[in-house]
Amino acid sequence: MSAAGTPWSDPVAADRPAVDADERIDPSTPHPARMYDYWIGGKQNFAADREVGDRMAEAMPGLPLLARANRAFLGRAVRYAAGQGVKQFLDLGAGLPASGNTHEIAQAAHPDAAVVYVDNDPLVSVHGRALLADQARTRVFEADLRDPKAVLTHPDVVSLIDFEQPVAVLLAAVLHFVTDDSDPAGIVAAFTEGLAPGSHLVISHATSDLLPVETDTLRPIYRSSATGALRTHAEISSFFEGFDLVSPGVVQLPLWRPDTEPPEDLSQYWMYAGVGLKQEKP
Repeated sequence: MSAAGTPWSDPVAADRPAVDADERIDPSTPHPARMYDYWIGGKQNFAADREVGDRMAEAMPGLPLLARANRAFLGRAVRYAAGQGVKQFLDLGAGLPASGNTHEIAQAAHPDAAVVYVDNDPLVSVHGRALLADQARTRVFEADLRDPKAVLTHPDVVSLIDFEQPVAVLLAAVLHFVTDDSDPAGIVAAFTEGLAPGSHLVISHATSDLLPVETDTLRPIYRSSATGALRTHAEISSFFEGFDLVSPGVVQLPLWRPDTEPPEDLSQYWMYAGVGLKQEKP
């Protein structure tokens, strides 16, 4: 749900998912991006997403709160990077349009900022292509981040992102969908090894350190890697190899440079978040 007048906020498109726009969109199968959209109050979801989303939230009541906290962290991180002069953003696993999209925040700071969204859900690219048609500095395309070469050589990336200048690579709430056998550390390295000094890496990630219920409670409800790739603080921190962590480091979502006083009870915030800065090599 974007503010009226923003490129994501077509009032007709926002009322319904574009089911018939792509035959690969299966409304009967829940998808993480659409369930996340449901939890944060969006409209780009189907009955199957809402049904499973409700069952998961029943097993773990803090899920909608966590989703909104993650969205808020992403906004703060983008605003921070833009404040450091970054004008290029590669948003991997971007999800469906919602209030405070990366391009809205980045281009509020720098009207000429370039933003490329990537997601493996066809519904994301369907809406993106329609709603960003008039946006010269913003693109969205469908791809799997587990294939960094395909992403980095995509025409939208090549045409908009200059890797000789600082880039912010965003991996918000997506790496916990990448199981160990897909080499998440190698994926992060592939996206970041060629970044220029001054670039930023933004990560939020579900953690096994703080999970309030056993993962076995969720697996029967929603069988996906969502419950199979939770990682510890040390494992999540290791994704920032080659970057200097921006203060306060890798912390629970509400504790990363909050705009307001963070909640006293952090028990429902079982995700860590952090931002890294790539420095000049000595």
